[in-house]
Amino acid sequence: MDDLKAKYLSQIAEASDEAVLEDIRLAAVGKKGEVSLKMRELGRMTAEERQVAGPALNALKAEINSALAAKKAGLADAALDARLRSEWLDVTLPTRPDRHGTIHPISQVTEEVTAIFADMGFSVAEGPRIDTDWYNFDALNIPGHHPARAEMDTFYMHRAEGDDRPPHVLRTHTSPVQIRSMEATGAPMRIICPGGVYRADYDQTHTPMFHQVEGLAIGKDISMANLKWVLEEFVKSYFEVDGVDLRFRASHFPFTEPSAEVDIRCSWEGGTLKVGEGDDWLEILGSGMVHPKVLLAGGIDPEQWQGFAFGMGIDRIAMLKYGIPDLRAFFDSDLRWLRHYGFAALDVPTLHGGLSR
Repeated sequence: MDDLKAKYLSQIAEASDEAVLEDIRLAAVGKKGEVSLKMRELGRMTAEERQVAGPALNALKAEINSALAAKKAGLADAALDARLRSEWLDVTLPTRPDRHGTIHPISQVTEEVTAIFADMGFSVAEGPRIDTDWYNFDALNIPGHHPARAEMDTFYMHRAEGDDRPPHVLRTHTSPVQIRSMEATGAPMRIICPGGVYRADYDQTHTPMFHQVEGLAIGKDISMANLKWVLEEFVKSYFEVDGVDLRFRASHFPFTEPSAEVDIRCSWEGGTLKVGEGDDWLEILGSGMVHPKVLLAGGIDPEQWQGFAFGMGIDRIAMLKYGIPDLRAFFDSDLRWLRHYGFAALDVPTLHGGLSR
């Protein structure tokens, strides 16, 4: 045992790195190490021999393990000292320029839209992104055979076989929030519903997840004239122009009657969009008077109340205002893109201070 002790303590002392130290540990006290094999021989010894050899072997194993631990700690300290000598920092060097976070254009435009409609008396309403197909379709007068309800357009949540509960979907618009708000507060009301929505589509101008803002106003004598004024004021404020021409084209949406798509007069001179001038027209949103069946679904009597609704894509109007060519870039998480199009964190949009600075 003295020879084993001298042998391994000498090897441990001379070990140059942790890999060599591990090899020594295995050779000495590993499962097949010399000390371990000696301990297995105790079963073949007499009781008197075991009383002498057993404590001696345990002491030898303990001494080798202690030497291994001490050497490992020493090697780690030496490695740290070498690293500290090579990785030094001159604290007298000038500091790096201060960097502030940037606001994503979607967040910025959402704040701009909210500020504009808040000035006209609209409050913000929110709802779940996963909703039943009743809130997403049925309550909005969208029939069961409508193409929007097909699985090629809508993301349906998985249901276990035999589950007879109403199916859930990733909402395809923020209109379910309108129904939930009608149920919660009744009429009159004036709300906008911004948020993320989902549809099975993906190209330069469509993504599976995008953002919408919808508006709803319900009162005793609300008309299309009120809708026209609200949208004109919004477009002037959002694009920061003094005047704008809107064109209402008859259309069809299941949840409004009558329905209209809205275009703005613009020009694309030099590849730059200019709102309020030129001979071109650009579609920006859909709108109309709320269908009586939708009011009934929200618990509001259409004999006493009426209202208007509209909806537009936040991503789309952000692209138009800030000249962003590809919708997919909004979701790429590219910091270079965000540094180019992003907004300073303290630039809070206000009507009196300016929406986009």
